Amino acid sequence: RWIKFEEKVEDGGERWSAPHVPALPLHSLFQLRTCLQQGMMLLDLDAASFKEIIDKALSGHPEDTELQPALRERLAALLLLQPRHQPTKSLLQLLAELALSPCREKAKGRSEPGAQLSKTPPEEQLRNRFRKKVPPGAEAAHVAVGEVEFLEKPFTAFIRLRHGMSLGSLAEVALPSRFLFILLGPPKVKAYHNVGRAMATLLMDEIFQRAAWQAEHRDDLITGMETFLDELIVLPPGKWDPSARIPPPSSLPSPCRRTAVDPPEQQPHGNGDMAAAGDRASPGHPRSGEELERTGRLFGGLLRDIRRKAPWYGSDFSDALHPQCVSAVLYIYLATVTNAITFGGMLGDATANMQGVLESFLGTAFAGFIFCLFSGQPLTILSSTGPVLVFERLLFSFSQDHSLDYLEFRLWIGLWVAFFGVVLVATEASHLVRHFTRFTEEGFCALISLIFIYDSLKKMLSLADTFPINWQYRLDNVTSYSCTCNLWWRRLFNPILTCLTTSHLPPLPSMQSAHPYSPCSQAGGLSRTQCLDQGGHLLGTSCQYVPDVTLMSFLLFGGTFLSCAALKRFRSSRYFPAGVRKLVSDFAIILAILTSCAVDATLGLETPKLLVPSELKPTNPARGWIIIPFGANPWWVCLVSAVPAVLVTILIFMDQQITAVILNRREYKLQKGAGFHLDLLCVSLLMVVTSVTGLPWYVSATVISLAHMESLRKESETSAPGEHPEFLGIREQRLTGLAVFVLMGVSVFMAPMLKHIPMPVLYGVFLHMGVAALNSIQLLDRVRLLLIPAKHQPDLPYLRHVPLRRVHLFTVIQLLCLALLWVIKSTTAAIVFPVMV
Repeated sequence: RWIKFEEKVEDGGERWSAPHVPALPLHSLFQLRTCLQQGMMLLDLDAASFKEIIDKALSGHPEDTELQPALRERLAALLLLQPRHQPTKSLLQLLAELALSPCREKAKGRSEPGAQLSKTPPEEQLRNRFRKKVPPGAEAAHVAVGEVEFLEKPFTAFIRLRHGMSLGSLAEVALPSRFLFILLGPPKVKAYHNVGRAMATLLMDEIFQRAAWQAEHRDDLITGMETFLDELIVLPPGKWDPSARIPPPSSLPSPCRRTAVDPPEQQPHGNGDMAAAGDRASPGHPRSGEELERTGRLFGGLLRDIRRKAPWYGSDFSDALHPQCVSAVLYIYLATVTNAITFGGMLGDATANMQGVLESFLGTAFAGFIFCLFSGQPLTILSSTGPVLVFERLLFSFSQDHSLDYLEFRLWIGLWVAFFGVVLVATEASHLVRHFTRFTEEGFCALISLIFIYDSLKKMLSLADTFPINWQYRLDNVTSYSCTCNLWWRRLFNPILTCLTTSHLPPLPSMQSAHPYSPCSQAGGLSRTQCLDQGGHLLGTSCQYVPDVTLMSFLLFGGTFLSCAALKRFRSSRYFPAGVRKLVSDFAIILAILTSCAVDATLGLETPKLLVPSELKPTNPARGWIIIPFGANPWWVCLVSAVPAVLVTILIFMDQQITAVILNRREYKLQKGAGFHLDLLCVSLLMVVTSVTGLPWYVSATVISLAHMESLRKESETSAPGEHPEFLGIREQRLTGLAVFVLMGVSVFMAPMLKHIPMPVLYGVFLHMGVAALNSIQLLDRVRLLLIPAKHQPDLPYLRHVPLRRVHLFTVIQLLCLALLWVIKSTTAAIVFPVMV
């Protein structure tokens, strides 16, 4: 059988082989061409049943080879026999058949040979599990070949029905049929089977299918086969094993790419720039690049964004009604909570708790909810970022040094930033995004990904300070660690004698030089080995103590990261049915977190847990929820604030728009268009609210947003055996983001439940997000090329067109720029970070 690749019933006849690329003898194709040239051909045949099709095929044979009536009847009877199908069975069915095998053998013995073809599909055909593998709208083609003793010459017929029709129980699954090919001949010719395989392979070829559908004469069909032969690639004998089965490739060329050069609108972007977000499939999508074309009118780009996104607003909620969205909500919620706690703690340290964890929670919940509700790209997740944190630290230090009120000064900077942002939206400054190349995108994405990886490892290493490892611990000295050595033979002299040392862990107390007959000193000073050698045994809870909190935290950290990676790849594994694999892959992060939490709860160790604020009051009691714009600072501060606001505006613009470019890449197949101007307006207006309330400033978070999109990937529900599920795009909707930020807002009330989640588990999720985002960019592949000898390098498309030294030069320059950005980010010069980008 063929859907896209060939499958064979194995010699045992009990199962189908693995799908493989059909390998055909060249001679069989030439024989097939001869059959099509000389045999019968019936195009657009009208028939009501398979029996009528066979009767017309046998009666319409050319006069020079007209079949005798007796041969015609025998051929008709042969072709109308019920074919024997090899059903696709589940494991439970196979076990049941194994248990009932004696009954099955008796049933076989009672079955009547030579059963006729049924006119209606039988029940087992309608229930065939293989039907799920067939793409929607597919039709069946039938190839009947074989050796017949009563024929002297081969009988060949190619039939195309005018309308697809059900042919009863002829097919393995209930599908309409349109094409039939029959080749029967005397036993002396042994190539019929390969000719039939060649015909089936042709019918699976998209270009030949088109020729077969449109053919009006025999010559049209031969022309379609000649086109197939023109693309044929011959493998020389002796250079490969003909019995080897070639596995299906990971991707196949499209028919248009096989027949012609790509049209301009389908040429892939050489620089990976997604500013266009083209290739839209649905009606009403803008042309490639229209999102960033200038209209020449004030707010022209914003109005066009609103008109583009408004028709999709209703579907932004209905498209979220899928179980995959539940997994995405839980995954991104935990990632956002961890990020809010991390940045909230660092903000508190940098600003004397003028902004802390609670402010970070409330600000993230409010800003994220409003952005997801009104933005042009609701898949974006807002969060505090490293560059903004650096600016806050510098601003607080400047305010302290010059006796200025930090929150009031910050308020005016935020208002100026919001004003400048609205000006950028009005003048359509977002059209500059089209100049962002793969070089810039990858450098920025790599930097943010490395920050996630670095911060997660740094947080884990800091646990060694909070929970120090006792390097001086020695198992042989457990009796000195509040452990009792009970010498049973001393009970003969003093039954109630026990000696207990209550000293702390190392440094160890010095051994007491007591009299050897002093029972307490003797029992308390003995080492573990001495105690056991003298026939004693150990009593006490500290006898088996091992300093294991830090070690257990690292095990949870590494186990969560590896579990996330392994379960995410489970979709492409060979185990379990496709539905189970997809479900496990969709809920991979949640399963990994729950498993790690269960291990931690089972062991009962006091690993550091997630601490969420439980009271709605400012972290610093000296501040309120509304910042007064006048009174604490001189009047001229509101004007001077415009200078640092320019730097913050550049930072916000670059951070927001580079993330938007990465999220709207062409390869994500987004259908609802981008909204660069609308997104920038939302971020600018949110700056007003967060500045007035003293909450942190927010901008698009690259890594978390990429993780959000990856958790919402759509793939085809049905795929042919051997075919990888087709990536259909991202589940574009607003509900997952809204649900994440609603949960963020109520996290204060869920503190008793969240406190059971270990922080190392969440750091492991952070590490997974950073590594996944890093793996999504081409830079990492090119870095690997630096370490791989040329003859072992993978066959990447750009290596076929660009000299290797040029690729390495591009990669080295990109790495140097990335290192420069990292150095600038890590020093006091971080204020110029957006300019360096």
